[in-house]
Amino acid sequence: MIDKILASLKENQKALSELVKAEHTHKSILRIAKEIAQCFENEGKLLICGNGGSAADSIHFAEELVGRFRKDRVALPALALTDPAFLTCVANDYGFEHVFSRGVEAFGKSGDILIGISTSGNSDNVVLAAGKARELNMKVFGLLGRDGGELKKFCDQSLIVPANKTDRIQEIHGLMIHIIIEMVERIMFPENYRD
Repeated sequence: MIDKILASLKENQKALSELVKAEHTHKSILRIAKEIAQCFENEGKLLICGNGGSAADSIHFAEELVGRFRKDRVALPALALTDPAFLTCVANDYGFEHVFSRGVEAFGKSGDILIGISTSGNSDNVVLAAGKARELNMKVFGLLGRDGGELKKFCDQSLIVPANKTDRIQEIHGLMIHIIIEMVERIMFPENYRD
């Protein structure tokens, strides 16, 4: 069993190692952070969606912005589209593929940003949400895996984890989320980062 543990660690290390070398990804992370910071400065908000583990990542992303990441600062307007009553209501009335697009329609406006998180890039409900966000003149960013899937076509910027296993992709998504939040804070609250 130790060999299986080591294999998992090496898979993660390989994906991370590829990202460390991928300068285009570093630049995309910085562009996304700058766009989010500008959105907040312009009184816009961030909507985030995903399924399963990616729904949990959506919640984590939002709570770090509304709450705090490293130091106290004003709350930032981020919303994970994951309320169970809302999701089940929309799924029951319209179908599960519409749960996030209805959320975007309800809460999104021009100047806001949608972040779609999908390890395959092919989650119908996230793709439809991205389409709705584009209709509303929102920017769309993706945290994706594999080849980026259908969702990549709707994204202004996408971060694609170079891995095929869902768990490895999600692990790197968590790291990317923390880096984006740190960069947003460094841009907006430089006084908190006098390092």
